Amino acid sequence: QGQPVESGGGLAQAGGSLRLSCTASSFNFVINAMGWYRQAPGNQRELVATISSRGKTNYADFVEGRFTISRHGAQNTVTLQMDSLKPEDTAVYFCIRWPSVVPGTPSDGSWGKGTQVTVSS
Repeated sequence: QGQPVESGGGLAQAGGSLRLSCTASSFNFVINAMGWYRQAPGNQRELVATISSRGKTNYADFVEGRFTISRHGAQNTVTLQMDSLKPEDTAVYFCIRWPSVVPGTPSDGSWGKGTQVTVSS
């Protein structure tokens, strides 16, 4: 199965916005659960947001309503709209596709290579 491919990211000022996209091939011919994690230097990888095949979403507490994960069409394509960015959002953001229709554990999924997000103060 193909590896998810991320796009977007880059540099933004605090309070600004960025949009990440991820496309992945289908596993088991279904629309798979997908999500975003992030990892800042010296930190462990942490969950940002997930979305099930039916569109049920889940967010980390630190998102505080600033990010929105959404799915596009009947495909494994998701975006992460990030608004009101903070310098502490600086990290490499990774897309994950699970083989199931609901999110699983990090080890269950297939990971993208990541995209850098840098927020300046």
